[in-house]
Amino acid sequence: MSYPTARGVRIRVELPGRINHLPGQHYVIRLTAEDGYTAQRSYSVASAPSDPLLEFFIDRLPDGEVSGFLADIVEVGDELELRGPIGGWFVWNGTAPALGIGGGSGVVPLVSMLRHAAGTAAADLLRVAVSARSLDELPYADELAAAGAVIALSRTQSPTGRPAGRLAAAEIASLVRPDQTCLVCGSAGFAEAVTGLLLDAGTPTTAIRVERFGPSG
Repeated sequence: MSYPTARGVRIRVELPGRINHLPGQHYVIRLTAEDGYTAQRSYSVASAPSDPLLEFFIDRLPDGEVSGFLADIVEVGDELELRGPIGGWFVWNGTAPALGIGGGSGVVPLVSMLRHAAGTAAADLLRVAVSARSLDELPYADELAAAGAVIALSRTQSPTGRPAGRLAAAEIASLVRPDQTCLVCGSAGFAEAVTGLLLDAGTPTTAIRVERFGPSG
C-alpha cells in the first residue's frame, strides 16, 4: 500500500488465475463483516494488463464503509473478494488513436491506458489531459506529468507552469484528431463540460465515450 495523494492510497492485489483486463475496466471489491453484513464498491484498475498484480486507487471518503477499510485497515496478506474485470464500453486496447480526459479520481483508468501504451508500441496513439483542484489532489500526478499529459489545476499553477484554471477549449481542440475515440472520465459536471468542449472542437458524438464517477465510499 502507498499514498499517492493526501487523501487516497494505492493498493496492489494478487489475484491468481485472473483474466487480463482491458485498460478502462473496473472491479467490484466486496467486504463482508463477521455478522454477515456486506458492502461493495467499484474501482477502476490502474495497472496495465501485463502487470502481475492488480492496482487500485482508493479515494478515502468521510464515513466511507469500503474506502475507509481499504485505505486504513487492510494489511498485507489480507484476503479481499473481487469480481471482474467489468465493462466493455470505456476501454482502450491500444490499437487505435485515443484521447483520454480525466478529472480527479477519474484519471485512474487513464493511468492504466498510459501504462499499457508505454509497455507496447502504442505510445503514439494515446493522448491524455487531466484536471484537478491541486497537484496534491491529483492521483498519479508525477506519473501523468512524466508521460506528457496536459495537466490543468484549477487552484494552483501546474508543473509545466500552466496558470491555474480548468481545461480550456483551445487545449481540448489542440488534442482532437478526426480518427480518435475520446474517453472522458470524471464527475457528472466535469464529463458534461468536457463533452461540450469536444463537440465544439468537431468531435462527433459517436466518438465520445463517457464514464461518470461519483463518490465511492
